[in-house]
Amino acid sequence: MTLHFEIVGGPAAPVVLFLNSLGTTLAMWDEQAATLAQRYRVIRCDQLGHGRSPVPDGPYSIEQLGREALAVLDAAGASTASVVGLSLGAMVAMWLATHAPERIDSLVLACTSAHLGPPAEWLARAATVRAEGMSAITDAILSRWFTLEFASSSTGAEAVEAVRRSLLASPAEGYAACCEAIAAMNQLDAIAAITAPTLVIAGDADPATPLEHALAVHRRIDGSRLVVLSAAHLANIEAAKPFTRAIDAHLSANAFVRGMAVRRHVMSPAHVDRASADTLSWAEDFQEFLTRYAWGDVWSRPGLDRRTRSAITVALLTAGGHEPELGVHLKGALSNGLTREEIAEVLMHTALYAGLPAANRAFAIAQATLGEAEAR
Repeated sequence: MTLHFEIVGGPAAPVVLFLNSLGTTLAMWDEQAATLAQRYRVIRCDQLGHGRSPVPDGPYSIEQLGREALAVLDAAGASTASVVGLSLGAMVAMWLATHAPERIDSLVLACTSAHLGPPAEWLARAATVRAEGMSAITDAILSRWFTLEFASSSTGAEAVEAVRRSLLASPAEGYAACCEAIAAMNQLDAIAAITAPTLVIAGDADPATPLEHALAVHRRIDGSRLVVLSAAHLANIEAAKPFTRAIDAHLSANAFVRGMAVRRHVMSPAHVDRASADTLSWAEDFQEFLTRYAWGDVWSRPGLDRRTRSAITVALLTAGGHEPELGVHLKGALSNGLTREEIAEVLMHTALYAGLPAANRAFAIAQATLGEAEAR
């Protein structure tokens, strides 16, 4: 299958993939996409059986929906992504994090459950929709998706009406087939293996996925954070601004986590540990800045691989005469897969544009540094 998806934001920015809930489309993320596209490459898709995506006959499975999401990332040229899902979208996100962890930078699991029984209720709903259409269940769904207070407000009434139209336009077979996927799902044990930084969001007035479901997910994913918002099920619409702020803060914090992992790989754990231990308290903010923005953002951008970034860094440090940093990054170049011969070519090329003395000094540093690195 080829799901319908849209992309906004810079082509080389970190990727965020949004997965919609049951009975909605990618339009449910309008508020979040508009904000996050300023700093991220935002990908939104209509899940299988929804919106402008294909509607094959059901039943579907969470695995099937997960593989479709991976195909979207492949089609968009995204090797990894932070994944934000709500309800069914978050169920798919959990599957991604347990079955394709190398593709997942971080997770936001909103208003969801890892096991939302009993199955008989979902199978009955699927049968109703196939027999009577979406109009048979739309009013009941809306009463569970939004609080009465929000739905009665002028802003809320407009948002609820937009969701009503989305529900009524949903293909009955796609909706029913996804109900069957939820009926068959139990990820309570599997999600304990999730290692991606995870934010769990719950609505304090959500009857569709009550708070105890969010707590069950939160307790099973080591290191996850839980945020509870004043909202019902579609918290990203009812509490749009705090929801978006929570995502933005999580993604920013993840930049530090991602940056530390990249920094430790390139510079070696021992070097990073020494740098952290030697940092005075008044310089700690600079170290966090360095890790978050240099390593978590720039070094983690998908536009260049790490081998290329190492080659560029060695050339620039040589040209600038930054000898202490050059020695460290020469070792990092080896970690990123450059050979001694390739490093020599980088320095030869740099000599043409930065001068022979700079390159001569860099060769001397490289001879000492790379010899030391190989000796280890």
